[in-house]
Amino acid sequence: MERILVLGAHPDDAEFFAGGFLTSHADRGSAISIVSVTNGQSGHHEMPSDQLVQRRRREAATSGSLLKASYVTWDFPDGYLQPTIELREAIIREIRAFQPSLVLTHRPFDYHPDHRAVGQAVQDASYMVLVPKIAPGHPTPPREPLVAYMVDLFTRPCPFRADVVIDVSSYLDRVIDLLSCHESQFLEWIPWIERNEHGLPREPGAEQRQWLRNWYLERTRPRTERFWNQQWGAAPELLEAYEISEYAGRPNDELLERLFPYRKKS
Repeated sequence: MERILVLGAHPDDAEFFAGGFLTSHADRGSAISIVSVTNGQSGHHEMPSDQLVQRRRREAATSGSLLKASYVTWDFPDGYLQPTIELREAIIREIRAFQPSLVLTHRPFDYHPDHRAVGQAVQDASYMVLVPKIAPGHPTPPREPLVAYMVDLFTRPCPFRADVVIDVSSYLDRVIDLLSCHESQFLEWIPWIERNEHGLPREPGAEQRQWLRNWYLERTRPRTERFWNQQWGAAPELLEAYEISEYAGRPNDELLERLFPYRKKS
């Protein structure tokens, strides 16, 4: 049984960037643990932060239940995250406690400072997780886990390298189920911050779900345009891609086949 740990910056990051991959592993019976490093307190234009934190924890728990996954929201404040020693040690302890075969996180190059901070902290923790005198309290793992960055489209200071590309179109509807759990984000905050709220159906139901589906496909289509090789055939409706970190465990063909059995090969 594989053990998948996601260290995302916010509740909903795991689902947005890796929902298809996580759903595929849920179907295979893998153990999945999702950590939102921040508490999500800043992701709304109206709700008081204390109420929002509790709401986002409920939303995360609902999403986690669909994946049969543990979903924990830490207390680092949303929008203020830094790659501190405190954060690094929390990540080291989490990796030691869960003993993942794969860690998913953000690259240290991203539009959001919280994403960058998590990616940097995971990179800094990757070797230190083996050092017993650092963050003592949990036994060190027998080896460094594989770390993979979830897809982004940023090109500076260096572009995302798609080491693994997977067609997750067959999981699209279930990814929308996961995103739908995070109503505060995808049906309130993001339409407001993108100034797109006037096109959003107000009443829950099929029209609102179709709006979310269309929005998500529009946001993820550039992944396919950039990373899909036409030699693989017709472009998929939904693509996910992952970059293997050079700062953590090294992959081999057997491990990649276990973790990404549906990956495309050039």
